[in-house]
Amino acid sequence: MDHGVVRTVDYHTGGEPFRIVTDPGPIAGETVAARRVSAMADPRVDGLRRLLCFEPRGHADMYGGFLVPPDDDGAHLGVLFWHKDGFSTACGHGTIALGAWAVRSGLVPVTGEQTDVVIDVPSGRVTARVHVNDGRVSKVDFVNVPSYLIARDVEVGEYRVDVSFGGAIYAQVDAASLGLTVTPESHQDLIAIGREIKWALNDSPWARHPSDDRLSGVYGTILYEELGPLHQRNVTIFADGELDRSPCGSGTAARVATLAATGRLHPGQAFVHDSIVGSRFTASIVSETTVDGFAAVVPCVTGTAYQTGEHTFVVDPDDDLPGFVLR
Repeated sequence: MDHGVVRTVDYHTGGEPFRIVTDPGPIAGETVAARRVSAMADPRVDGLRRLLCFEPRGHADMYGGFLVPPDDDGAHLGVLFWHKDGFSTACGHGTIALGAWAVRSGLVPVTGEQTDVVIDVPSGRVTARVHVNDGRVSKVDFVNVPSYLIARDVEVGEYRVDVSFGGAIYAQVDAASLGLTVTPESHQDLIAIGREIKWALNDSPWARHPSDDRLSGVYGTILYEELGPLHQRNVTIFADGELDRSPCGSGTAARVATLAATGRLHPGQAFVHDSIVGSRFTASIVSETTVDGFAAVVPCVTGTAYQTGEHTFVVDPDDDLPGFVLR
């Protein structure tokens, strides 16, 4: 990759962008989890993230990933997920986009009506199960790492939230209990409360991962509302005030874990999860297990992803504006 030219393939999953960088250059580390740690400290790699995420080439809600080698031959690829505030531990919508891209680009050959694309991410090994009908990708199942409820009814100031792990740690709160609805008109209030809850909880014991501190910290706040039996609409406010346009893949996995732990979702049932812009994921329980002493489930989250374009970004050596975000 020429340092003055960066090529990307852009997708959206349920309205949420995902910018794929197939050649980010060398990133130190023996595993994807280790590469994430080194990427955060490497000025070149973090500078590339900023270049592609910040204005004028991106925006405050941009999202993407750097492709890296997998941990071993059991996976097709590895990925480091990024946003305007840094590198995340998990990304379901990005995994869905990567599955669609890997099959459409020919990186992973089609094996029939269902092709598994195995991906190493910082939180573990996941699968994008790509469904192909008449030569076209129709949908992608995101089979996540084991997910579990960490705590129920945690007091966070005047709010009470549930906390679950779905590849990242999420706080979850019923929007109606806050006097809010999950609608575009309320997005500023939803962002403000989502950020408030995240940062109030982030240094608490509930934000600590039980076995890998690299996965600690509250990644986002899920504000949801009930639309019917096992049918909810949500908005996930992640990182520092970013609003997920999709129903949030790893956030949906966290909701599956919470619903399973509270007896509302059982194997064989489908959970319908809508987003603030009207897109939809469906989710189910693949299996039940135990992880780090927690009763856990392996969630499957199904959605669609479509290419929006290809970019050749350039860096003019005379350009003295390195990039910026306005919030």
